[in-house]
Amino acid sequence: MKIAIASDDGKTIASHFGRARGFVLLDIINDKISSGEYLTNTFTGHARGLEGQDHHQDRHGPIMKALEECNVVISHGMGRRIYIELQEAGKEVFITTETDVKSAADLYLRGKLVDRPDLGCDHHHH
Repeated sequence: MKIAIASDDGKTIASHFGRARGFVLLDIINDKISSGEYLTNTFTGHARGLEGQDHHQDRHGPIMKALEECNVVISHGMGRRIYIELQEAGKEVFITTETDVKSAADLYLRGKLVDRPDLGCDHHHH
């Protein structure tokens, strides 16, 4: 199993999924972290400079492809559309109040990570 956690620095959870500088990818074997890597974000619409109408045309294809092998996605905040698209792709998605990557992964592995979809964003940027 693989967990993807949005992070700007590899240690703390980014406040916005699409604007994160990258993602901590953790390989889980027998309910333990076996390895991890940091994947720089070059694929979300925000990372590619797509805003407004251009962002809505994007449909999140590149981020979905980049995280296709991940079973779980964790962020401190994310837009409603990507939250739903990740769920529809069969992923467990968590918007969490946790800020530490390792703590969130540990809570998830113990079945104690709480999803707070109410903390998501509807993306009405002006």
